[in-house]
Amino acid sequence: MKQNIDDAMLDRGQSSEAYDIENKRPSPQGNDVPVSTAGRAKILASLERYPQNNDQDQTASVEASGQPQCFLPDLQGERVWGVALQLYELRSRRNWGIGDFDDLSTFIDLAAGWGADFVGLNPLHAPFMAAAERCSPYEPSNRRFLNPLYIAVDRIDGFASSPELEEDIARLQRTELVDYGNVARIKREVLYRIWTTEKRREDPAFQDFCREGGAELRLHALFEAISETLVASGGSVGWKAWPQEYQDPQSETVKLFAETHGDRVDFHLWLQYLAHGQLTKASARAKAAGMRVGLYLDVAVGEALDGSATWSSRHAYVEGASIGSPPDPMAVYGQDWQLAAFHPSAIASGNPSPFETTMEGVMRYAGAVRIDHAAALRRLFLVPSGESPEEGAYVGYPQQALIKTLADLSNTYGCLVIGEDLGNLPQGLQGELEAANILSYRILSYEQGKKGFHPPDQYPALALACVSTHDHQTFSGWWRAADVMMREKNDLVPEDAARQQKSERKSERRDVLSAFRAADLIGSEAVDHSSRRNLAATAHAFVARTPSLLMAVRLADLTDEKQPTNVPGTSDSYPNWKPKLSVMLEELDALPELHDILGEVAAARRK
Repeated sequence: MKQNIDDAMLDRGQSSEAYDIENKRPSPQGNDVPVSTAGRAKILASLERYPQNNDQDQTASVEASGQPQCFLPDLQGERVWGVALQLYELRSRRNWGIGDFDDLSTFIDLAAGWGADFVGLNPLHAPFMAAAERCSPYEPSNRRFLNPLYIAVDRIDGFASSPELEEDIARLQRTELVDYGNVARIKREVLYRIWTTEKRREDPAFQDFCREGGAELRLHALFEAISETLVASGGSVGWKAWPQEYQDPQSETVKLFAETHGDRVDFHLWLQYLAHGQLTKASARAKAAGMRVGLYLDVAVGEALDGSATWSSRHAYVEGASIGSPPDPMAVYGQDWQLAAFHPSAIASGNPSPFETTMEGVMRYAGAVRIDHAAALRRLFLVPSGESPEEGAYVGYPQQALIKTLADLSNTYGCLVIGEDLGNLPQGLQGELEAANILSYRILSYEQGKKGFHPPDQYPALALACVSTHDHQTFSGWWRAADVMMREKNDLVPEDAARQQKSERKSERRDVLSAFRAADLIGSEAVDHSSRRNLAATAHAFVARTPSLLMAVRLADLTDEKQPTNVPGTSDSYPNWKPKLSVMLEELDALPELHDILGEVAAARRK
């Protein structure tokens, strides 16, 4: 009986083909399998809540304008490099238990002194301030705005310390993991004291900022004020669990709240103003230090289902399905990332479109941006609410319009665009991104085939190359198969799959050594497998030899971190996005191993 109901859903009015819902998905075995009829029906139902966009004029306009191309800087034929890090992971003697924008400025000076041309960062999007423990930078409340936790409070005019505050700060500094809840509480309390005593509302620059931010900025601040108020009385941080009268930003209850809590709304506007000012200064500092690219910022693929963005602009998002990934060998059951997706018919519609607003909110600070999950420019894997990823399917997006928007903004801001083109990619996408001057994203451990690891000269020139990223172990961790052990420990793969992956890693180690020898980076003699730091330097020299325009060196590789930043597929079983660096910011420049690796990189990039 249920099968007939699902068939009827697919037959009514709109078909799954009309919304470009693919009828097959990948499997852990590497072959494609049919998407279930029930899954397609539920995804179709979620898409039909928004009228289908049949704007042929827009498509024709994009096609008529020719191939849009993103900005590329004139680097005089040089291949440049930079350092990538998680801003929150920085330890310093003055921060409050979390890296902040002042630490960023200090690090920029360090990196510029090492010869770096950019500093790469995790997404800086706005989180839930009333539930800061929801700390994944890739599940923000709103990508359009910034994370106030990165404000360097002690650099704000009017700040005054106290013995009690110094004790709190010292306690936050001592933790091995970022204590997001207490960091947020203490920063919010101190900032509110400054706000109430310094009459910041009357600052003309602040007023101009609020006017420029418009209704979207005010709605975000209103969301934050409602969220913190409801949480304080035992309620929920996200709007989907709020009382019904608060779920609509245009309701009379919400309008009354805005009137009676105007001070708290304005306070959250001020937090955005402070974050904007400090990040703008850091961006300018990178350029003043001689960095030819500057800040390299990351853009998450989606937002929290119950955050500020979906509350204030609900019409722009898919309801009833979330972004995820299909089953594959690394996560055999698939993944539901619980992220809201822009609706395919809304994402490029309007002036400005939701996509343009999102990207502009990041590019205004950056010399380069990375599009997380660049395949989303053509398709997203959506998982129906309440179902497993095995019931999910790929849904098409208006690729031409999105690339044109990227190209227009990229040239306006003089900002490189990098597309994270890993995983299951639609056929032909990489070539189409290259034609638009969108850099590919190449990771050493992914660059291998049946004959072993690709030699450096096989990497594309229009790319950013790196040894590891936030979703991977450092090279030393990869060498000892720590990533496989983590997947096994957290039940992401069955025991037999883990055994197979460990066996494959032994083979990969032999292959990578062969690649290093072929590149004349190591001799023919036996390699001391315990000397992983030397091998890490060799790995970076190998990647530095590629023709790729950019190379990112991960700070965690330079400090040889043992705890991974993130274990994809986990939530409560591992403290993702919380581990701090094992080395203080003030001590980085004294690390011999750091200079060993950077020396190899700089020498290879100059050749």
